[in-house]
Amino acid sequence: MPDYQLPIINAMSNHKKEILPTLVSLAIAGCVIAGGLWFAGNFFKQKKSVDRTSSPNSSPSPSPNINVEDRISFGDKMLIKQEEVNQTSPEFQAAKQRGITAMAQGNYQQAIQEFETAIGKYRNAPETLIYLNNARIGDKKSYAIAVVPPIDPSVNYNIDSALTILRGIAQAQDEVNQSGGINGVPLKVIIANDDDDAKIAKQIAAALAKDSQILGAIGHYSSGTTLAAKDVYDAEKLTVISSTSTAVKITNSSPFLFRTVPSDYAAARKLADYMCKTLKKKNASVFYSPESAYSQSLKDEFATALGAECGKVVDEQILSKSSVGFDAYKGVKQAIDRGAEVIMLAAPDDRLDEAAQVIQNNNKRLSLLGGDALYHNKILKNGLDEATGMVLAVAWHINSNPNSKFVQNSRQLWSADVDWNTAMTYNAAEAFIEALRRNNNPTRVSIKDTLAATDFSAPGVSDRIQFLPSGDSNTPVQLVEIRAVENSRSLTGYDFVPIK
Repeated sequence: MPDYQLPIINAMSNHKKEILPTLVSLAIAGCVIAGGLWFAGNFFKQKKSVDRTSSPNSSPSPSPNINVEDRISFGDKMLIKQEEVNQTSPEFQAAKQRGITAMAQGNYQQAIQEFETAIGKYRNAPETLIYLNNARIGDKKSYAIAVVPPIDPSVNYNIDSALTILRGIAQAQDEVNQSGGINGVPLKVIIANDDDDAKIAKQIAAALAKDSQILGAIGHYSSGTTLAAKDVYDAEKLTVISSTSTAVKITNSSPFLFRTVPSDYAAARKLADYMCKTLKKKNASVFYSPESAYSQSLKDEFATALGAECGKVVDEQILSKSSVGFDAYKGVKQAIDRGAEVIMLAAPDDRLDEAAQVIQNNNKRLSLLGGDALYHNKILKNGLDEATGMVLAVAWHINSNPNSKFVQNSRQLWSADVDWNTAMTYNAAEAFIEALRRNNNPTRVSIKDTLAATDFSAPGVSDRIQFLPSGDSNTPVQLVEIRAVENSRSLTGYDFVPIK
């Protein structure tokens, strides 16, 4: 806002009767202007405050007019407005919309034709493939599970993440249904969008839990939304498998909550071990966001692991939004001044721009470590050469086992490579499919009991999937390093390369 300055009063007259009315008038005018400035300033201040606190796990209350049913679809609604990556296909969009209209009308044969036409125009469309398989089921008996990705068109990383999650469950559904179903019964997938918002997640969970046909759910995306929805699922005994939520608070938090992704406990220990034994360094600075359950969890676990292994965290810094004054240059300087040899970036998805600024300003002075949220093209594009050598802990990498059946099938299905989000969601779907296969008349409780059994295992992207009594899985952590690569898969000249 512009600065306003009231005029200086220069009273030259000695006559109080002439000065007083003038002073009174000017005083009143000044109060009006000052009041206006106070109102405007507080209005913009409040608006900025809302913007600062808006995050995946700390957001303003959703509108009371929100319609949860508009966020849930088996094929009768378009939740992702554009599935195409780096292109637009009007023919694909038109055919997909015609298929959705046919599904809403119960015209499944027409829907099948339209969805097949759409996929013929653009293959890498997981929402459309799910709708196609649901259309093929029609009104026949099926087993239904839900998936809850974050589909917020105002946040780019949410759409990217939603698509990676949907590819995992779409591939699992397509494979099992093409092979004859689960003991002859096809798998139906319900998609629900929570925008990765904790308050909306609770409403979505309540709607899914009330739908008796749904036997399980995969979700939610972030640890904050998964924890927010947990109690709702518990009350209705609906089993949830998270493929992307890593916070340690999820461990042992509910008998109905499992996960296929390694926890922050495992990731932090892998990073601390690499720092001590490979980098041979002891002091670290951690950049994190206290608004994110994931970021806070990874920061705490890394500090504990490093202290037990060989060193300590000598500096902690809040990775706030650049719009509220975050200064990456000062942050890196402070880390160096405090004796840090390593920067560990526990950045959540909505702090990737700020994480890239830290990487650039570090300019390879300190070694870099990070969590799985940094496994994103944005880090490769914005970090550039300064990011080379950075090591991340992730759940899986496509080149760690390039000859696996999952990798070969995914490349054929999508005509593209997939990431760890897709792999862990595929594992979650495979766990549900195996649990359904082991039950002649599956119920929500029998699904939970089957997953929790000591003899349970299911085929996964690499090893077989098994769950510990805590609900965590046996999935190992994979370290990857950013390197300059000719003909990189990311098309940036850099890539994430698995460390053997």
